[in-house]
Amino acid sequence: MRGAKVIALECAKCGREYAPDEVRFTCTECGVDGILDVLYDYDDIASRFTREDLARSTEPSHWRYLPLMPVESLEHAPALRVGWTPLYHPKGVLGLSELYIKDDSLNPTASLKDRATSVAMARAAEEGVRAVAAASTGNAGCSLAGFAAAAQVPCYIFVPRTAPRPKVAQLLVYGATVFTVDGSYDDAFDLANRAIERYDWYNRCCAVNPYLVEGKKTVAFEICEQLDFQAPDKVFVPVGDGCIMSGTYKGFAEFLKLGFIDRMPELIGVQAEGASPVKRVFESGGELVPCSACTIADSIAVGHPRNWRKAVRGITASGGTVMTVTDDEIIGAIRELAGATGIFGEPAGVTAFAGLTKAVREGTVGQDERIAVLMTGSGLKDTDAAMKSAGEPLAIGQSLDDVERALAG
Repeated sequence: MRGAKVIALECAKCGREYAPDEVRFTCTECGVDGILDVLYDYDDIASRFTREDLARSTEPSHWRYLPLMPVESLEHAPALRVGWTPLYHPKGVLGLSELYIKDDSLNPTASLKDRATSVAMARAAEEGVRAVAAASTGNAGCSLAGFAAAAQVPCYIFVPRTAPRPKVAQLLVYGATVFTVDGSYDDAFDLANRAIERYDWYNRCCAVNPYLVEGKKTVAFEICEQLDFQAPDKVFVPVGDGCIMSGTYKGFAEFLKLGFIDRMPELIGVQAEGASPVKRVFESGGELVPCSACTIADSIAVGHPRNWRKAVRGITASGGTVMTVTDDEIIGAIRELAGATGIFGEPAGVTAFAGLTKAVREGTVGQDERIAVLMTGSGLKDTDAAMKSAGEPLAIGQSLDDVERALAG
């Protein structure tokens, strides 16, 4: 089994096409705003990749979709297993009969970002890259650091100084060189890109490297396959930089193009109220206006999303929309999701569930609709936020009387 042949790279802004070896990351005319789409020969893919092939596959990871991924073969695939995460079907939650939670906290470094990183590291290995780097609010960096450790490749991560300590600890344990930048994620992003250019590191940033979305799209492939190729009616997706939404749309669009599913689900982007530039540009129909970002959901605390164009395009094409939730709603969702399903998510990880909860409350979701929700990161990534949601334990002495008094309140 071989990977998909990339026939061209197309700028999402100006539409210019490049040969795969003509440009490395972004459009030469549009610069960093010229995010590229990876184009394949779908007739060739269709001739050698079918639903029956998937039914016979024994590959327990997202590499089961190698014919739709821009990696030559599994020779350079990272050793860490990524994907094929559970799609839970909790009963009675929010009164929905067809609710499914895609739990990507069970990836190797505990977030969906591992899907993108696995493709980045495979391509880096094929190119003979000697060092990798990224800007991150935490999860993308942790993912790259973990996979770089497995590949024994030097790794450099730029994070805002406000990144949660558990994520910084994870970065350091993996052996990455970590720069905590005195500023926002957008400041870290800009500095990282300047450093990457100066030192010729391989850029893992999803908003620059077009191949990383190709890893994220596998979450949509899995949802389709796990639902016996019956697409959901709606899919709730957290939105920060726009990369997860871009990948989710492309995954469903490719399966639709190949005839694996018969319709496109509505994609519902969910942003934190304090960091919602994608919602604003979606509603205005114009160009992005960057804003300041202030939210407890650090992984989507992005005021200048770089992949907004692809994200908005996908939401629009699916007939979906973008909504916002408050930090209080996000905090509440941590406990609500865990208490109802046993799934423990970080703030950004439960943002899509918070959006669904709000949609149910406002009556924009039907009780019999088939709904999928992306849960993108483990609650252990941000234990301070979890404690805000859960409250404090009962402090007692060492006797049963102490237990009884505590239970009595």
